[in-house]
Amino acid sequence: MIDTTTAQLEKLVTHHRVNENRQTLSLFDENSDRFSLFSAHCGDIVFDYSKCNVSSETMGLLLELATKAKVSGKRQAMFAGEPINSTENRAVQHMALRNMSDAPVMIDGKDVMPDILAVRKDMARFAEAVRSGKVAGKGGKFTDIVNIGIGGSDLGPVMATAALGPFHDGPNTHFVSNVDGADILEVLKKVNPATTLFIVASKTFTTQETMTNANTARQWLVNALGEGAVVNQFAALSTSLDKTSAFGIADDRAFGFWDWVGGRYSIWSAIGLPLMIAIGSKRFDEFLSGAHTVDQHFETAPDNQNLPVLMALIGIWHRNVCGYDTHAVLPYDQYLHRFPAYLQQLDMESNGKRIDVNGKSVAHETGPVVWGEPGTNGQHAFYQLIHQGTSVIPADFLVAAEAAEPVGDHHEKLVANAFAQTEALMVGKTEAQARKELHDKGMDANAIDKLAPHKMFPGNRPTCTFLYPKLTPFVLGQLVALYEHKVFVQGAIWNINSFDQWGVELGKELAGELLPVVKGEQKAMGRNSSTVGLVDAFHAMRK
Repeated sequence: MIDTTTAQLEKLVTHHRVNENRQTLSLFDENSDRFSLFSAHCGDIVFDYSKCNVSSETMGLLLELATKAKVSGKRQAMFAGEPINSTENRAVQHMALRNMSDAPVMIDGKDVMPDILAVRKDMARFAEAVRSGKVAGKGGKFTDIVNIGIGGSDLGPVMATAALGPFHDGPNTHFVSNVDGADILEVLKKVNPATTLFIVASKTFTTQETMTNANTARQWLVNALGEGAVVNQFAALSTSLDKTSAFGIADDRAFGFWDWVGGRYSIWSAIGLPLMIAIGSKRFDEFLSGAHTVDQHFETAPDNQNLPVLMALIGIWHRNVCGYDTHAVLPYDQYLHRFPAYLQQLDMESNGKRIDVNGKSVAHETGPVVWGEPGTNGQHAFYQLIHQGTSVIPADFLVAAEAAEPVGDHHEKLVANAFAQTEALMVGKTEAQARKELHDKGMDANAIDKLAPHKMFPGNRPTCTFLYPKLTPFVLGQLVALYEHKVFVQGAIWNINSFDQWGVELGKELAGELLPVVKGEQKAMGRNSSTVGLVDAFHAMRK
């Protein structure tokens, strides 16, 4: 028996087949009001999906898909604190971390808001004390913060701290994640041990990469200032107080979070401490408030005006119906230069699944490959493939109406490029148009015959545009929450668990087994000849 979601997807595939030669530009010709019909608002953000090849009939079928997949019920279950992370039997409540209302949030029959508010208050106390110099290092007021984490304990703070650079009025912030020693050594070269605070972000305080870097930083500090400096110049974002204490970190400098917060959803928790120190607790609250506004919108707005639902459905249309397997995120905002990398983890770790919640193989494609770079840099790098390559790559453009830091007419030129790219990707250029342009330039017929095919653009390449007033803490909170909920909706439609990540475990296990082999403490017994050969070559090169 075919489930209703699969049946609805098949209806969409049939609809697409009937309309596969439809040109998006013709839809604008048919309806001069297309922009208002195929765009939506949430708070400060305008979401324009009118340049995607969808009609009212298409959207009707997609909205029906959301109904058949029971997205509404699954959304209610998430907000109600039910254990929708089925493989780990956990609730999913990162929304509670940015709850700025007086409403309780229940998990397992307990209101978790008092605990959340207590940690938020402790974070603010510590952050403001660091910023003011009340909490200081051996050399006085902290000039630098070094956050040591990986994955969700790194990408969120890195992205948000970079995005809100114009709002920094605290110490300089640095981030270390890679176990490659070059990462931490390059940071240590830039900082003064007497005025540097290290923050170690690991829920269990056992993550191999994080603890390796933390121990290197600890030894560097001890070598410079002595063992007594550790208690003054280290803090932890962890719930394992026994391990943080053994490391030498005081309990009042260890800030916890909960197992119903996934790593890639944890920027709103204690993991956001380096951001709070950089921009201050008041602006951090604005960041939380922006996300809370989206939570309220996602929970209450009708699906046909609900931005995360619409974002997800457009993505489903491209991935499952049109067969496009990658998705580009192209911020025309330099401060969002780490946003594509952040969304890579959010989307690909969440929905990179091939088994559904019932333990069966999925019947359709799931998460796309997410990638991107800021404009206009990307225009001079990979846009060639987006415009004229054999693969169709849907793209999100993110554009601010006002520059965070205005300089001359830079911003107007930036925005003109963004809007021009979305138009060019849709409109394209026919061979007849290319021929006429070349003829008008005085080129002879033989030369036109040779060059015209290369000047043709297929067009009909889909883009969505997010337009926001200015990149502030509030707006950044909105943008991140929109994508979080988009990922949830797509996972709900695909019937997969978006909140576990078992796929990263096998590599970790094998790395642990191989470490003594790589160190030369054990022989590579019982392994494939490739691994054995590489280990032998590695050892030979080091002699």
